[in-house]
Amino acid sequence: MNPDALPTDREPTLRVVPLPRDTNTAGDIFGGWIMSQVDLAGSVVASRRAQGRVVTVAVNAFDFKKPVYVGDWVSFYAEVVKVGNTSLTVDVKVYAERGWRSGSVFTECVRVTEAVLTYVAIDPKRLPRSVPS
Repeated sequence: MNPDALPTDREPTLRVVPLPRDTNTAGDIFGGWIMSQVDLAGSVVASRRAQGRVVTVAVNAFDFKKPVYVGDWVSFYAEVVKVGNTSLTVDVKVYAERGWRSGSVFTECVRVTEAVLTYVAIDPKRLPRSVPS
């Protein structure tokens, strides 16, 4: 399997196009911008699985593989990989499609980031609660 190929068995959790305001002085998208989008994508699947509110408690791994540029279509694929009593571990893979041509065709797709985050399910008082089985 090509690690740069978009997954074909599911839809992305989040898809975003970064703007010029999201760049550093070199013209690449800020790593912090990517991190915040990864956290959003991870929280979507975690909150669905937890059937309620979750909070981020740890970034277990974050690997920037290739830069992201203005105009890339950035797709975030998140999945819950472990469920504990109150916690959920989520794996997020991020791909950039670039080199737009006519007919909705991109000339390149690359995996740009991989991350693993941990979330904790919380109750209305913001205290940890059990994740439903």
